[in-house]
Amino acid sequence: MNYLLIIKFIGAMLQFEGLFMLIPFTVGLIYHETQAKYLLLMAAVAFVIGSLLRLIQPKSKKFHSKEGFVVTAFSWIVLSVMGAMPFWISGEINSFTDAVFETASGFTTTGASILVDLEAMCKCMLFWRSFTHWIGGMGVLVFMLIFLKSSADEMNLMRAESPGPSVDKLVPKVRTTAFILYAIYTGITAISIIAFIAAGMPVFDSFCIGFGAAGTGGFGVKADSCASYSPLCQVLITISMFLFGVNFKIYFLIIIKKFKEILKCEEVLWYTIIYIVASTLVAVNIFTEIGAVGESVRASCFQVASIMTTTGFATHDFNLWSSLPKAILVLIMFTGACAGSTGGGIKVSRWILYLKQIKREVAKYTHPRSVKKIRLDGDVVDENTIRSANVYLMAYAAVFIVSMLVICIDGYDLITCFTSVAATLNNIGPGLEVVGPIGNYAGYSILSKWVFVFDMIAGRLELFPVLIMFAPQTWKRK
Repeated sequence: MNYLLIIKFIGAMLQFEGLFMLIPFTVGLIYHETQAKYLLLMAAVAFVIGSLLRLIQPKSKKFHSKEGFVVTAFSWIVLSVMGAMPFWISGEINSFTDAVFETASGFTTTGASILVDLEAMCKCMLFWRSFTHWIGGMGVLVFMLIFLKSSADEMNLMRAESPGPSVDKLVPKVRTTAFILYAIYTGITAISIIAFIAAGMPVFDSFCIGFGAAGTGGFGVKADSCASYSPLCQVLITISMFLFGVNFKIYFLIIIKKFKEILKCEEVLWYTIIYIVASTLVAVNIFTEIGAVGESVRASCFQVASIMTTTGFATHDFNLWSSLPKAILVLIMFTGACAGSTGGGIKVSRWILYLKQIKREVAKYTHPRSVKKIRLDGDVVDENTIRSANVYLMAYAAVFIVSMLVICIDGYDLITCFTSVAATLNNIGPGLEVVGPIGNYAGYSILSKWVFVFDMIAGRLELFPVLIMFAPQTWKRK
């Protein structure tokens, strides 16, 4: 294990986090808020500590996959703790545990909250809270790769941080790939924010909601999430959430005009089909409760997009809906968005692989001697990718079960416990019952909140960068 190289990378991450804090500090100056000084203080602390760590000169700069996993996990832990400090020292969030919970929820784009009186928070802290969604959406280490010297080893960082069963470079150079991803990410974010402003949403709200939609997070600036915005704004937010749930490789193919390649993408096709079917079923079932076709369709499309992309915004209290639409929403919590998007969940591509494996296994019973390869997007999927997808599902189930058993100690009902773990491990935010769209996680014990922090970070990094830290062999020098 190359410890010095890991520390050096964490130093670089702290430098970037310090610079990011200057943006909400500027917002505080605009609104003449005294709490802005805490953002400036922590920005300076993060940058100075990061600069000192960057002075370390490791003997070897070789970056193996093991170091990639460890530095990614540690970076996200340090990122969350340091990012929580402005909330805590300013008194906006009195508990250190709650501050870390809120910040980890932001960076991991979960959107779960412990805040009871959201609108009492100052604007600079609200902005920082939402901005963490945008920072974490595409990945802070991916952002760092734009500015760091590129090498083949650094692909291990991108693979460790980027969601999906497999991560490929868009172009031969990792640095250029990172730049393209962030250029697309920034461009769609800017278009979304401009559209929100044009639709009549307040400028401050437009930025915060835009960051949440881009990172598929879910932190809003109002107690009712997105319910009080106009129907047009809600439609635009729905479109934005859906677009950020698409594999960013598709947007790159559009830019380079390889439209035939887009048609081969099975994941995006099934992502769209699942969204349309789920939205239709929910709209039909909530029509009797809402009473208007247009509002039923709008509410359904919004909520399905929000849950499926793991964003977590809400326009209605779906806790009050009947069993079938709630069951559909719970099911698509586990579906997730596309690999290579900013969305969480298990991912549509993995479910495609699982279904194709079932189909292949059934075929073997009828034709024992047949040899069938699993294909995705027309290409043969290698057995290592299939194995990784299967192991991921087993690890996911193990983490889910253990997490649920621990938080059940708090004594909440089974639906609350089940959906709270599902909502945090899948980076969604709201669940059902106590943790529904108008509820929060404030009532959970300190132990449960730290379990949720673990789940949010593990879910965002797709488990293994975090789980590998518990393996003794990880820490051996050779």
